Amino acid sequence: MELIPSLPHDLGLECLIRLPHNAFPSAASVCRSWRSEIHRPSFRNHRKSAGFTRRIVVMVQARVDDSNRSHGLRKYSVAPVYRLTVYEPEAGKWSELPPVPGFSGGLPLFCQIAPVGFSLVVMGGLNRENWNASNFVFVYNFLSATWRRGPDMPGCTRSFFGCASDNDRRVFVAGGHDNEKNALRSGMMYDVAEDEWTTLPDMAYERDECKGVFHRGKLYVIGGYDTLRQGQFGKSTEVLDPLTLQWDPVRDDFLVADTCPRTCVDGGNKVMYMYRDGAVVALDHSSMTRIPDDMNSVACMVECGGQLLAVGSDGFGGGHGVCLLDLESSTWIKTDTPEEFSGHIQSGCCLEV
Repeated sequence: MELIPSLPHDLGLECLIRLPHNAFPSAASVCRSWRSEIHRPSFRNHRKSAGFTRRIVVMVQARVDDSNRSHGLRKYSVAPVYRLTVYEPEAGKWSELPPVPGFSGGLPLFCQIAPVGFSLVVMGGLNRENWNASNFVFVYNFLSATWRRGPDMPGCTRSFFGCASDNDRRVFVAGGHDNEKNALRSGMMYDVAEDEWTTLPDMAYERDECKGVFHRGKLYVIGGYDTLRQGQFGKSTEVLDPLTLQWDPVRDDFLVADTCPRTCVDGGNKVMYMYRDGAVVALDHSSMTRIPDDMNSVACMVECGGQLLAVGSDGFGGGHGVCLLDLESSTWIKTDTPEEFSGHIQSGCCLEV
C-alpha cells in the first residue's frame, strides 16, 4: 500500500519517520494508512535505527505564581500546583503537556512518571485537598497527543514508592507506604501494551521513600527505610531480574552513606550516578564532578543520551535551572530556563520519540 501517491511504500515510510514528534498527531489524522503506520510498534524502531528520534525530558514541575513573588523570592500557596512540563535539550524548547483528565487544577502531589516507548505513564500521588493517596494510572500517547485511563495499581493504596520502567513496555512499582504509614515490601509490574498488572514477589526489606532505577537490564530498588526507622534511610538495594521476576540477594552497602536516594539515575553508560555533597558522583567510584558554582543544590537528575540533566536552584527562594553534564568530558553546559519554567521539580524522566 502506498503511503504517498506515486511513491513506493518504503520511500513513503522514510518521509514519515522524518517528521518532528509534535507533528505525529496531525499526520496520524491525515488518512488511515498513515495512522496505521505511525502506530505500529515497528515505526519507533525504524525511526530510532535511522537516527531521527529525539530525546525529550518530562518533569513534574511547580507552576510559578508571578502575583505572589516579591523581591525575587518565589512564594507558593500551601500546596504548590504541579504540572507536566517538557524540555527538548537539542532545540532548547520548553512546553507544557495537556492536563491529566480530572486534574486540571494540578497534579496529585508526589505522583510518579515513567517513559514507555512513545508514551508517558503517570501514577499515584496525594490528593491536593485531603492528602489521601491514590492508585490511579494515566497514559499519555505522544503519537495521538491524548490521555487514557489505565487500570489502577492493585493492592493497598500506596505512596512514596519506587518507580522505574524498561522504556519499552513495562513499568515497575516497589515499596512505599500504605495509608497507615506502614512501609511496604510488595511490588508489581504494569505492562502498558497489554494494559495489565502483575504482582511481584515481596522484597526482603520494607522500603519507604526508595528509588527505582532500571540499570543494566534489571530493576534496582535503592535505599528507603522500614516502618520503625521513619526517615532514617539505609544503604542497601534489591535487584529484580525482569526475565525471571525474582529478586537477587540484597546488596547491603550499595550506597556509601545513609542518605535519600532520590537523585540516583542510570547514566546510559553502564554506570549509576547520584548527587551528593555538592557533586555528581559515580556509584562505581569512577568519577566525581562538582556542580556549577551558581547551582546551590540538585533536586532531580535525568539521563539524556550521554548527558545527565541536573535541575537545581541557585539558593533559597531562587528559581530552578537546568544544566547538562557531558559524561564523556565531565563538563557542564548551562542552559537558558524561561521564568515560567523555573518552578521546583519533583521528578523527571527522558523519552526518545
